[in-house]
Amino acid sequence: MTAAPNLANAPEFTVSELSSALRRTVEDAYGHVRVRGEISGFRGPQSSGHCYFALKDENAKIEAVVWKFVHVRMRFKPQEGLEVIATGKLTTYPGSSKYQIVIEALEPAGIGALMALMEERKKKLAAEGLFDPARKQLLPYLPRVIGVVTSPTGAVIRDILHRLEDRFPRRVLVWPVKVQGDGSAEQVAAAIRGFNALPQGGAIPRPDLLIVARGGGSLEDLWSFNEEIVVRAAADSVIPLISAVGHETDTTLIDFVADKRAPTPTAAAEMAVPVRSELFVEVATLARRTLVCWQRHQDGRRNELRAAVRALPGPGEVLAIPRQRLDAAASALPRSLKTNTHVHFRQFAGVSARLTLRVLRGQVTQAGHRLIVGGERLTLSARALLHRRRDRYSALAARLKASKLANLKARQQAIARARERTERLADRAHRALLTSLQRLDARVNHSGQLLTALSYRSVLARGFALVRDGGGHPLHAADSIGPNARIEIEFADGRVAATADADRPVATPASPAPAKPVAREKPAAPKRITKPVDQGSLF
Repeated sequence: MTAAPNLANAPEFTVSELSSALRRTVEDAYGHVRVRGEISGFRGPQSSGHCYFALKDENAKIEAVVWKFVHVRMRFKPQEGLEVIATGKLTTYPGSSKYQIVIEALEPAGIGALMALMEERKKKLAAEGLFDPARKQLLPYLPRVIGVVTSPTGAVIRDILHRLEDRFPRRVLVWPVKVQGDGSAEQVAAAIRGFNALPQGGAIPRPDLLIVARGGGSLEDLWSFNEEIVVRAAADSVIPLISAVGHETDTTLIDFVADKRAPTPTAAAEMAVPVRSELFVEVATLARRTLVCWQRHQDGRRNELRAAVRALPGPGEVLAIPRQRLDAAASALPRSLKTNTHVHFRQFAGVSARLTLRVLRGQVTQAGHRLIVGGERLTLSARALLHRRRDRYSALAARLKASKLANLKARQQAIARARERTERLADRAHRALLTSLQRLDARVNHSGQLLTALSYRSVLARGFALVRDGGGHPLHAADSIGPNARIEIEFADGRVAATADADRPVATPASPAPAKPVAREKPAAPKRITKPVDQGSLF
């Protein structure tokens, strides 16, 4: 009661003035704050693009709002139940007399929140079928061009290039991107889509294989490769893709959608190409096994042919019975001819006895009468048929005239539909033909490159020569060339005939050992000639 007179002269505030004063007080005292809490009651984005929710802990709750332009730039989107650290400005909302935080940045609170977000995103993408093994493509055995998406300044690209150089040198295209921080996920996704957008046969060759690589790091450092935009870009890639993000124990979402996961970037390079030396050895082994199998097959066929020849009877035995049947038929032929002649003569005599002049005249008269009667009946039938046909054709002409226009329109529509279908099929056939020609051209180019790499003529082009004897067979050692022997030397640009030196000493044969009966030995295998390390075999 005593305080009321003291407040009689206090200034009066309107509700708006009081709300504005409270707002200035709150904003001045708490300009920017960082608040940790769990997202509750998430509503958004609304039709305006803004998001509304509350941050709470076990004892309190504060309202929060994220404006549209901030939500678009956010790396982590707010989700119901996610524990986050929000950075923003504390203010009041006069419409409901409550205070709220206007969030400017949002990040998950610790590794647990990141793992929960990653697990939830993994379940969502798996439900869409992006991790289905049936969608994965086979890696090319020997790609011509390899595209690498990584940072150009790190050690990853040097490790990949060094490993490719050791195993099988290939052309490498590097798309430089950020592999950590803001904007890195968009750059990685743009690089994957950019490689896939390169045309076949363009100025920049389209890669046959992609490697997305990054060194090891924490979960936050590797988070760009867990972003949905990167995962979807890898899933949409037509070019086979190898994921080499982090170390052996690091796992990101791009590993599940990639066609192949490598534990390290170096292992990705090993998966991309085979070992060139091992490939040469394997080809040589397969060629030798093919020749041995062919020779064994020819020997087997030769033995089967000889056995079949021994089992066949002689020509005299095969023709003995047919010759006997021919002799029997030849001896019976004259008697059969005479009998056949007598039978036909008796038949002719019987028929000629029945053919007299009176009989023929009677038959001619009867035939003439039947002809006259038939002609009269034919005339009457023709007239009646003509009348019926004229009436029928008149009715058909009326029906044809009535349906001619409708049939014409229907035919025109059918022709138009057929023309449209033909044009669509022609367009599809043209695109299919272009695709088939491009694939065949790529296969021909690949085969030509492989043939050039394996041909001995490339060795001749480096300054080596191939020596043949007079029969055109290659010579492997000087001991196999006799004095004054004619030889032929093949260079890269042609062949030259030559004669061996007559003064060259001939190898002295060893003293003969005492003769003793020995079993016939199999031909010895040709000696393997040891060649210098820096020279490849010509054969």
